[in-house]
Amino acid sequence: MAEPQKNANPFNGNGQAAGEADESPTEARTRHDWARDEVVDLLSMPLLELVDQARAVHRRHHVDGTVQLASLLSIKTGACPEDCAYCPQSAHYAKKTGLQREELLDVDDVLAKAQLAKDAGASRFCMGAAWREVKDGEDFDSVLVMVKGVRQLGMEACVTLGMLTQAQADRLAEAGLTAYNHNLDTSPEFYGAIVTTRTYQERLDTLKRVRRAGLQVCCGGIIGMGESIRDRARLLQTLGNLDPHPESVPVNALVSVRGTPLEETPPVDPLDLVRMVATARIMMPLSRVRLSAGRQALTKEAQILCFLAGANSIFYGDKLLTTANNEVADDLALIEEAGLSVQASPSSC
Repeated sequence: MAEPQKNANPFNGNGQAAGEADESPTEARTRHDWARDEVVDLLSMPLLELVDQARAVHRRHHVDGTVQLASLLSIKTGACPEDCAYCPQSAHYAKKTGLQREELLDVDDVLAKAQLAKDAGASRFCMGAAWREVKDGEDFDSVLVMVKGVRQLGMEACVTLGMLTQAQADRLAEAGLTAYNHNLDTSPEFYGAIVTTRTYQERLDTLKRVRRAGLQVCCGGIIGMGESIRDRARLLQTLGNLDPHPESVPVNALVSVRGTPLEETPPVDPLDLVRMVATARIMMPLSRVRLSAGRQALTKEAQILCFLAGANSIFYGDKLLTTANNEVADDLALIEEAGLSVQASPSSC
Protein backbone atom coordinates (compact mmCIF):
# COMPACT_ATOMS: atom_id res chain seq x y z
CA MET A 1 0.00 0.00 0.00
CA ALA A 2 1.39 3.38 -0.96
CA GLU A 3 2.44 5.69 1.85
CA PRO A 4 0.03 8.63 2.28
CA GLN A 5 1.33 11.85 0.77
CA LYS A 6 2.63 14.31 3.35
CA ASN A 7 1.24 17.80 3.56
CA ALA A 8 3.42 20.10 1.44
CA ASN A 9 2.82 22.99 3.82
CA PRO A 10 5.73 22.93 6.34
CA PHE A 11 3.70 24.84 8.92
CA ASN A 12 0.87 23.61 11.08
CA GLY A 13 -2.28 25.54 11.88
CA ASN A 14 -0.56 27.39 14.72
CA GLY A 15 1.91 29.00 12.37
CA GLN A 16 4.69 26.79 13.71
CA ALA A 17 7.15 24.72 11.71
CA ALA A 18 6.37 21.03 11.79
CA GLY A 19 8.27 19.30 14.56
CA GLU A 20 9.45 22.61 16.02
CA ALA A 21 9.46 23.07 19.78
CA ASP A 22 7.36 25.79 21.34
CA GLU A 23 9.19 29.09 21.50
CA SER A 24 8.43 32.21 23.49
CA PRO A 25 7.70 35.27 21.30
CA THR A 26 10.50 37.08 23.14
CA GLU A 27 13.03 34.42 22.21
CA ALA A 28 13.46 35.49 18.62
CA ARG A 29 16.18 33.76 16.66
CA THR A 30 17.75 36.41 14.49
CA ARG A 31 20.53 36.28 11.94
CA HIS A 32 22.96 38.89 10.71
CA ASP A 33 24.87 36.78 8.19
CA TRP A 34 22.54 36.59 5.21
CA ALA A 35 24.06 35.91 1.79
CA ARG A 36 22.50 37.62 -1.22
CA ASP A 37 21.80 34.32 -2.97
CA GLU A 38 19.82 33.18 0.08
CA VAL A 39 17.69 36.29 -0.15
CA VAL A 40 17.22 35.86 -3.90
CA ASP A 41 16.00 32.32 -3.20
CA LEU A 42 13.45 33.67 -0.70
CA LEU A 43 12.20 36.34 -3.10
CA SER A 44 11.91 33.72 -5.86
CA MET A 45 9.95 31.12 -3.88
CA PRO A 46 6.43 30.15 -4.92
CA LEU A 47 4.33 32.97 -3.50
CA LEU A 48 2.10 30.94 -1.19
CA GLU A 49 5.06 29.05 0.23
CA LEU A 50 6.86 32.33 0.91
CA VAL A 51 3.79 33.83 2.57
CA ASP A 52 3.37 30.65 4.64
CA GLN A 53 6.88 30.98 6.00
CA ALA A 54 6.53 34.68 6.67
CA ARG A 55 3.18 34.18 8.37
CA ALA A 56 4.69 31.56 10.66
CA VAL A 57 7.48 33.92 11.71
CA HIS A 58 5.05 36.79 12.18
CA ARG A 59 2.63 34.83 14.37
CA ARG A 60 5.49 33.56 16.50
CA HIS A 61 6.90 37.00 17.28
CA HIS A 62 3.92 39.37 16.94
CA VAL A 63 1.20 37.56 18.80
CA ASP A 64 -0.93 40.63 19.53
CA GLY A 65 -2.06 40.95 15.90
CA THR A 66 -2.01 44.74 15.97
CA VAL A 67 -1.25 47.27 13.26
CA GLN A 68 0.49 50.49 14.19
CA LEU A 69 -0.83 53.63 12.56
CA ALA A 70 1.95 56.12 11.82
CA SER A 71 1.17 59.62 10.59
CA LEU A 72 3.73 61.39 8.38
CA LEU A 73 4.03 65.17 8.02
CA SER A 74 6.36 67.22 5.83
CA ILE A 75 7.60 69.93 8.19
CA LYS A 76 9.86 71.54 5.55
CA THR A 77 9.03 70.96 1.90
CA GLY A 78 10.99 71.25 -1.34
CA ALA A 79 14.28 72.87 -2.41
CA CYS A 80 16.29 69.83 -1.36
CA PRO A 81 19.80 69.85 -2.91
CA GLU A 82 19.77 66.05 -3.32
CA ASP A 83 19.06 64.60 -6.77
CA CYS A 84 17.11 61.46 -5.75
CA ALA A 85 15.47 60.44 -9.03
CA TYR A 86 12.16 59.51 -7.39
CA CYS A 87 11.67 62.64 -5.29
CA PRO A 88 9.56 65.66 -6.28
CA GLN A 89 11.15 67.65 -3.43
CA SER A 90 14.50 67.80 -5.20
CA ALA A 91 15.52 71.29 -6.31
CA HIS A 92 16.99 69.65 -9.43
CA TYR A 93 13.48 68.94 -10.77
CA ALA A 94 11.48 71.82 -9.28
CA LYS A 95 10.86 73.56 -12.61
CA LYS A 96 9.28 70.40 -14.01
CA THR A 97 7.40 69.22 -10.93
CA GLY A 98 6.13 72.66 -9.97
CA LEU A 99 6.50 71.85 -6.28
CA GLN A 100 6.68 75.03 -4.25
CA ARG A 101 9.24 75.44 -1.50
CA GLU A 102 7.85 75.76 2.02
CA GLU A 103 9.92 76.83 5.00
CA LEU A 104 9.94 74.94 8.30
CA LEU A 105 6.48 74.84 9.82
CA ASP A 106 5.71 76.56 13.09
CA VAL A 107 6.06 74.36 16.18
CA ASP A 108 2.49 74.98 17.34
CA ASP A 109 1.15 74.07 13.89
CA VAL A 110 3.08 70.80 13.87
CA LEU A 111 1.92 69.86 17.36
CA ALA A 112 -1.68 70.66 16.47
CA LYS A 113 -1.40 68.26 13.52
CA ALA A 114 0.16 65.65 15.81
CA GLN A 115 -2.81 65.95 18.14
CA LEU A 116 -5.20 65.47 15.22
CA ALA A 117 -3.26 62.40 14.16
CA LYS A 118 -3.45 60.97 17.67
CA ASP A 119 -7.17 61.67 17.84
CA ALA A 120 -7.56 59.75 14.57
CA GLY A 121 -5.81 56.71 16.05
CA ALA A 122 -2.13 57.17 15.16
CA SER A 123 0.38 56.18 17.84
CA ARG A 124 3.49 57.35 15.95
CA PHE A 125 4.09 60.78 14.46
CA CYS A 126 6.79 61.11 11.81
CA MET A 127 8.21 64.45 10.69
CA GLY A 128 10.21 64.89 7.50
CA ALA A 129 12.33 67.85 6.44
CA ALA A 130 13.74 68.13 2.92
CA TRP A 131 17.34 68.69 3.96
CA ARG A 132 20.47 66.96 2.73
CA GLU A 133 21.89 67.26 6.24
CA VAL A 134 20.91 68.90 9.50
CA LYS A 135 22.33 72.36 10.16
CA ASP A 136 22.73 73.49 13.75
CA GLY A 137 20.74 76.59 14.53
CA GLU A 138 17.21 77.88 14.96
CA ASP A 139 15.52 75.36 12.66
CA PHE A 140 17.13 72.35 14.32
CA ASP A 141 16.28 73.77 17.73
CA SER A 142 12.65 74.03 16.59
CA VAL A 143 12.68 70.38 15.53
CA LEU A 144 13.89 69.43 19.01
CA VAL A 145 10.92 71.30 20.50
CA MET A 146 8.59 69.47 18.10
CA VAL A 147 10.02 66.14 19.22
CA LYS A 148 9.50 67.00 22.87
CA GLY A 149 5.95 68.11 22.18
CA VAL A 150 5.01 64.95 20.28
CA ARG A 151 6.39 62.80 23.10
CA GLN A 152 4.39 64.80 25.64
CA LEU A 153 1.26 63.87 23.65
CA GLY A 154 2.06 60.23 24.39
CA MET A 155 3.07 59.36 20.83
CA GLU A 156 6.21 57.85 19.41
CA ALA A 157 8.24 60.50 17.58
CA CYS A 158 10.25 59.83 14.43
CA VAL A 159 12.08 62.33 12.23
CA THR A 160 13.94 62.22 8.93
CA LEU A 161 16.24 65.18 8.44
CA GLY A 162 19.02 63.86 6.21
CA MET A 163 22.51 63.20 7.47
CA LEU A 164 23.41 63.80 11.12
CA THR A 165 26.53 64.47 13.12
CA GLN A 166 26.97 62.50 16.31
CA ALA A 167 26.26 65.59 18.41
CA GLN A 168 22.97 66.14 16.57
CA ALA A 169 21.92 62.52 17.02
CA ASP A 170 22.70 62.83 20.73
CA ARG A 171 20.61 66.00 21.01
CA LEU A 172 17.66 64.29 19.32
CA ALA A 173 17.96 61.43 21.80
CA GLU A 174 18.04 63.89 24.71
CA ALA A 175 14.85 65.50 23.36
CA GLY A 176 13.11 62.12 23.62
CA LEU A 177 13.10 61.06 19.96
CA THR A 178 11.92 57.48 19.51
CA ALA A 179 13.40 56.69 16.11
CA TYR A 180 15.31 58.22 13.24
CA ASN A 181 14.35 57.40 9.65
CA HIS A 182 17.13 57.17 7.09
CA ASN A 183 16.30 54.86 4.19
CA LEU A 184 18.91 53.09 2.07
CA ASP A 185 16.54 53.26 -0.93
CA THR A 186 18.06 50.39 -2.93
CA SER A 187 21.14 48.21 -3.30
CA PRO A 188 24.68 49.64 -3.14
CA GLU A 189 25.17 48.55 -6.74
CA PHE A 190 22.05 50.25 -8.14
CA TYR A 191 22.22 53.28 -5.85
CA GLY A 192 24.28 55.41 -8.25
CA ALA A 193 21.51 55.20 -10.84
CA ILE A 194 19.13 56.84 -8.37
CA VAL A 195 21.21 59.22 -6.23
CA THR A 196 24.55 60.92 -6.94
CA THR A 197 24.64 63.66 -4.29
CA ARG A 198 25.14 61.39 -1.28
CA THR A 199 27.02 58.11 -1.06
CA TYR A 200 25.69 54.83 0.25
CA GLN A 201 28.39 54.83 2.91
CA GLU A 202 27.22 58.24 4.14
CA ARG A 203 23.79 56.73 4.70
CA LEU A 204 25.29 53.83 6.64
CA ASP A 205 27.42 56.24 8.68
CA THR A 206 24.31 58.19 9.71
CA LEU A 207 22.66 54.94 10.84
CA LYS A 208 25.71 54.18 12.99
CA ARG A 209 25.47 57.59 14.67
CA VAL A 210 21.77 57.05 15.32
CA ARG A 211 22.52 53.72 16.99
CA ARG A 212 25.37 55.23 18.99
CA ALA A 213 22.93 57.82 20.36
CA GLY A 214 20.64 55.06 21.61
CA LEU A 215 17.85 55.79 19.14
CA GLN A 216 15.78 53.25 17.26
CA VAL A 217 16.48 52.91 13.55
CA CYS A 218 13.78 53.21 10.88
CA CYS A 219 15.31 52.11 7.59
CA GLY A 220 13.94 50.56 4.43
CA GLY A 221 13.83 51.11 0.70
CA ILE A 222 11.85 51.49 -2.50
CA ILE A 223 11.07 48.98 -5.23
CA GLY A 224 9.90 49.66 -8.76
CA MET A 225 12.70 52.06 -9.77
CA GLY A 226 14.11 49.74 -12.44
CA GLU A 227 16.19 47.59 -10.12
CA SER A 228 16.67 43.84 -10.54
CA ILE A 229 15.60 41.10 -8.14
CA ARG A 230 19.26 40.85 -7.08
CA ASP A 231 19.19 44.55 -6.19
CA ARG A 232 16.12 43.98 -4.05
CA ALA A 233 17.84 41.04 -2.40
CA ARG A 234 20.97 43.11 -1.80
CA LEU A 235 18.92 45.85 -0.12
CA LEU A 236 17.28 43.32 2.17
CA GLN A 237 20.63 41.64 2.80
CA THR A 238 22.12 44.98 3.90
CA LEU A 239 19.20 45.64 6.24
CA GLY A 240 19.10 42.08 7.55
CA ASN A 241 22.81 42.09 8.36
CA LEU A 242 22.63 45.24 10.47
CA ASP A 243 23.12 44.28 14.12
CA PRO A 244 20.71 44.92 15.67
CA HIS A 245 18.07 44.95 12.95
CA PRO A 246 16.19 48.19 12.32
CA GLU A 247 13.20 48.34 14.64
CA SER A 248 11.19 49.70 11.72
CA VAL A 249 11.50 48.65 8.07
CA PRO A 250 9.44 50.74 5.63
CA VAL A 251 8.71 48.92 2.35
CA ASN A 252 7.88 51.44 -0.37
CA ALA A 253 6.70 51.08 -3.95
CA LEU A 254 7.68 53.89 -6.28
CA VAL A 255 5.06 56.59 -6.74
CA SER A 256 5.93 58.04 -10.15
CA VAL A 257 5.69 61.83 -10.04
CA ARG A 258 5.53 63.97 -13.16
CA GLY A 259 8.70 65.96 -13.64
CA THR A 260 11.03 63.51 -11.92
CA PRO A 261 13.42 61.28 -13.90
CA LEU A 262 11.32 58.23 -12.99
CA GLU A 263 8.00 59.71 -14.10
CA GLU A 264 7.54 57.16 -16.91
CA THR A 265 8.44 54.13 -14.80
CA PRO A 266 5.65 51.51 -14.98
CA PRO A 267 3.94 50.60 -11.70
CA VAL A 268 5.38 47.74 -9.69
CA ASP A 269 3.56 44.41 -9.59
CA PRO A 270 1.69 44.36 -6.23
CA LEU A 271 2.82 40.78 -5.66
CA ASP A 272 6.42 41.98 -5.76
CA LEU A 273 5.57 44.21 -2.82
CA VAL A 274 4.08 41.20 -1.02
CA ARG A 275 7.31 39.31 -1.66
CA MET A 276 9.40 42.14 -0.21
CA VAL A 277 7.22 42.31 2.90
CA ALA A 278 7.33 38.56 3.41
CA THR A 279 11.09 38.32 2.94
CA ALA A 280 11.70 41.26 5.28
CA ARG A 281 9.54 39.55 7.88
CA ILE A 282 11.47 36.29 7.63
CA MET A 283 14.86 38.01 7.80
CA MET A 284 13.99 40.54 10.52
CA PRO A 285 11.46 38.75 12.72
CA LEU A 286 11.14 41.36 15.45
CA SER A 287 11.09 44.45 13.25
CA ARG A 288 7.94 46.39 12.51
CA VAL A 289 7.47 46.09 8.74
CA ARG A 290 5.76 49.23 7.50
CA LEU A 291 3.65 49.19 4.36
CA SER A 292 4.51 52.66 3.12
CA ALA A 293 4.48 54.68 -0.12
CA GLY A 294 2.59 53.24 -3.06
CA ARG A 295 -0.15 51.69 -0.97
CA GLN A 296 -2.83 53.86 -2.56
CA ALA A 297 -2.37 51.95 -5.82
CA LEU A 298 -2.98 48.59 -4.14
CA THR A 299 -6.33 46.86 -4.08
CA LYS A 300 -7.87 45.91 -0.77
CA GLU A 301 -6.94 42.30 -1.44
CA ALA A 302 -3.28 43.15 -2.12
CA GLN A 303 -3.04 45.14 1.12
CA ILE A 304 -4.54 42.27 3.11
CA LEU A 305 -2.04 39.92 1.51
CA CYS A 306 0.74 42.24 2.71
CA PHE A 307 -0.67 42.03 6.24
CA LEU A 308 -0.80 38.28 5.92
CA ALA A 309 2.86 38.30 4.82
CA GLY A 310 3.96 40.20 7.92
CA ALA A 311 3.31 43.91 7.52
CA ASN A 312 2.17 45.35 10.84
CA SER A 313 2.19 49.09 10.30
CA ILE A 314 0.89 51.56 7.74
CA PHE A 315 1.40 55.24 7.16
CA TYR A 316 -1.94 56.76 7.97
CA GLY A 317 -3.48 60.04 6.84
CA ASP A 318 -4.34 61.82 3.62
CA LYS A 319 -0.77 62.56 2.53
CA LEU A 320 2.74 61.05 2.65
CA LEU A 321 5.02 64.10 2.59
CA THR A 322 3.90 65.34 -0.86
CA THR A 323 2.01 62.38 -2.36
CA ALA A 324 -1.55 61.22 -1.74
CA ASN A 325 -2.41 58.39 0.64
CA ASN A 326 -5.45 56.23 1.40
CA GLU A 327 -8.55 57.59 3.09
CA VAL A 328 -8.50 57.25 6.88
CA ALA A 329 -11.94 55.64 7.08
CA ASP A 330 -10.99 53.12 4.39
CA ASP A 331 -7.86 52.14 6.31
CA LEU A 332 -9.75 51.56 9.54
CA ALA A 333 -12.36 49.49 7.73
CA LEU A 334 -9.64 47.45 6.03
CA ILE A 335 -7.90 46.67 9.32
CA GLU A 336 -11.19 45.60 10.88
CA GLU A 337 -12.12 43.48 7.87
CA ALA A 338 -8.72 41.74 8.03
CA GLY A 339 -9.43 40.77 11.65
CA LEU A 340 -6.64 42.95 13.01
CA SER A 341 -6.70 45.74 15.57
CA VAL A 342 -5.04 49.13 15.90
CA GLN A 343 -2.12 49.39 18.30
CA ALA A 344 -2.93 51.72 21.19
CA SER A 345 -0.80 54.80 21.87
CA PRO A 346 1.83 54.48 24.61
CA SER A 347 1.29 56.40 27.83
CA SER A 348 2.27 60.06 27.90
CA CYS A 349 5.87 60.90 28.72
